Amino acid sequence: MEFITNSPVRTEALGEALARHLKAGTVIAYRGDLGAGKTAFTRGLARGLGVTEIVTSPTYTIVNEYLGGRLPLFHFDMYRLGSADELFDIGWEDYLDRGGVCAVEWSENVEEAMENPIIITIYRLDEDTRRIVIEGGAELADLSL
Repeated sequence: MEFITNSPVRTEALGEALARHLKAGTVIAYRGDLGAGKTAFTRGLARGLGVTEIVTSPTYTIVNEYLGGRLPLFHFDMYRLGSADELFDIGWEDYLDRGGVCAVEWSENVEEAMENPIIITIYRLDEDTRRIVIEGGAELADLSL
């Protein structure tokens, strides 16, 4: 599936719509350059899951946890990690076992640790316009956003 959004608000709305279809244990693997809109998409995911907390980038904390929604949301930033081994060292399997949604920025750094993720690639077309490609994930087979 491919979408064009023309503002961060529209990118968030797409994330919100997708979140309504997610199940416990879903892993989302983001791809996209710095500033592409991965955190904006995650803000929408959080809203769609019923999270009311402010969503921020986990760049310096590696993972932010949002527990107040219909499913927990674990928002990872793997920019500073060099391998999947480092991801397992911070408890990746524990997060998977907690029955939430794991949204992983810079997923290409830990690609071998993810099984059957939903891959969301965000391309920056200009200051506000994004092309968002969503692939994979069994729960998306009948999805129409």
